[in-house]
Amino acid sequence: MTRLTLNDEPIHYKLDPATPLLWALRDASNLTGTKYGCDSKDCGACTVIVDGRAVASCAVGIGELEGARVTTIEGLSAGGSHPVQQAWLAEQVTMCGACEPGFIMAIAALLDSNPSPDDAAIAALPNICRCGAYVRIRRAIARAAQSSPGPQRFDPAGKAERTDTKRLSLGSSGGAQESPDK
Repeated sequence: MTRLTLNDEPIHYKLDPATPLLWALRDASNLTGTKYGCDSKDCGACTVIVDGRAVASCAVGIGELEGARVTTIEGLSAGGSHPVQQAWLAEQVTMCGACEPGFIMAIAALLDSNPSPDDAAIAALPNICRCGAYVRIRRAIARAAQSSPGPQRFDPAGKAERTDTKRLSLGSSGGAQESPDK
């Protein structure tokens, strides 16, 4: 039996410990926002946040996650209010939608650990958009960084505590640039 916290709720999986987290989420927990893409951790469609890090859920067995905190797209925010989700909509990133939950989770983890990512940090995201919406994704990252209150420590009551004062802005060249708060 594997015990972990899933979207701020304790859960016990009575599954084989080798079961990939992706299938535990989709089949046992009925959280289908986490998408199956490649089953080889290459596309990022199945990305969730585990203990603050973006993780390909197809590549980790639930037995490796004893005591971990897992957040899926369903648990990221109430009603899609997370700055990354809002920026994704504002920049009209969605095309086919297959990569969307994984990208949003990877970007949320990135901005939480690095509120002012440079081009190299953004390019290091392993997620793939088969529709090629990378320009809009980059704009969404910049917008989310601008509107995000910085790295946050979330509590189950939904309150957040700000820990950073720098934000990301797009320069005239379209690259990410750091700027102080206004």
